[in-house]
Amino acid sequence: MKAYRKIFIIGLVSAAAIAAIAQVENGGTVRRRSAKDKKAETAQPGVTDRMQDFFTVKAPHDADLAYMREIYRQLDLSKPGNTPLYFPEDIVDGQKNLFRTILELVVDGKVPAYEYLDGREVFSDKYKLNVAEMLDRFGIYYTQGKGSTERNPKYVIEEADVPTGQVLNYYIIEKWEFDKRTNRMRTRVEAICPVLNRTGDFGGDARYPMFWVRYDQLRPWLAQQYVFLTDDNNLPQYSLDDYFTLGMYDGEIYKTKNLRNLSMAQMYPDPDDMQRAQDSIDNRLKTYGKGMWVPTREEYLAQKEREEEIAKALANGDSIPERTVASAKDLPKAKSSRKSSRKRSKPKSIKSSSSSSGANSNADRSVRRRRK
Repeated sequence: MKAYRKIFIIGLVSAAAIAAIAQVENGGTVRRRSAKDKKAETAQPGVTDRMQDFFTVKAPHDADLAYMREIYRQLDLSKPGNTPLYFPEDIVDGQKNLFRTILELVVDGKVPAYEYLDGREVFSDKYKLNVAEMLDRFGIYYTQGKGSTERNPKYVIEEADVPTGQVLNYYIIEKWEFDKRTNRMRTRVEAICPVLNRTGDFGGDARYPMFWVRYDQLRPWLAQQYVFLTDDNNLPQYSLDDYFTLGMYDGEIYKTKNLRNLSMAQMYPDPDDMQRAQDSIDNRLKTYGKGMWVPTREEYLAQKEREEEIAKALANGDSIPERTVASAKDLPKAKSSRKSSRKRSKPKSIKSSSSSSGANSNADRSVRRRRK
């Protein structure tokens, strides 16, 4: 029995030692690095894989969609609603505008960019942007960074060479999707394209779209960049991610995805016709979800009760049934009676022996006569 006890105790001690060694290896530097750890080491400080997964919106399945439309909008930075994307022009207290943020991420290789294909955008490895060719194409001066190799090139752009003042427009791709599972119309920005405004070869202003960047891959950085939206309140309460997610921008439709790949200007040469078409598309997008909406039982009963109230008001001769009419029972009776009594109360007069007004006047006259 003693021998068995010794063997049992030795086994427990060895098991505890093995567990301690494994714990030290897992918690210390002895642990072997996995592929995930190596990927985390190369990630941008402040943006982890978990953060990137959190900001990535999973596209719904086609079987769950009853409607989907792609809209191309142009954001003119001269409009007051879009000025948060342009300012500050220079780096102020670490704050950068949208173009500086995008260009820095693309040049450093932290966010991939894709070629501008004019309405036939494909976000795949085949159409990934070559950063050096893009910089040469648009005349942006750069130098090779330290440790630059063919497989991992690095570029350095001086602040004075960043054409911030020439990026006066952005193109964005919106997706309007009606989900049958939730009976909701959802709007999300899929990609952003900065547009250079320069003088053309034959004079006049010309626009040069640079590249597309997927919005989901920008969100972790935009969520950390706060801006103020108006001059009345200089407190930065919203981030650039809130700005795009909540639809605070002011953009006009310049193209919709169509079979012929035509822009609005090509489809409607007359400016008035194009404006009417843009308003019609906006109106259809905003009201489409209401037409597909299936109300719940509570919403149906509330709507029915509201319709009965309107019909009753019309029957009673109310020409404006939508207004809110306060009934007598809704008024605070106690307070109103006190106020009315206070208003109607008269200042106390000196008591006289006579009861009528005529007697009072005669009494005054008699007193005057007596004083005389």
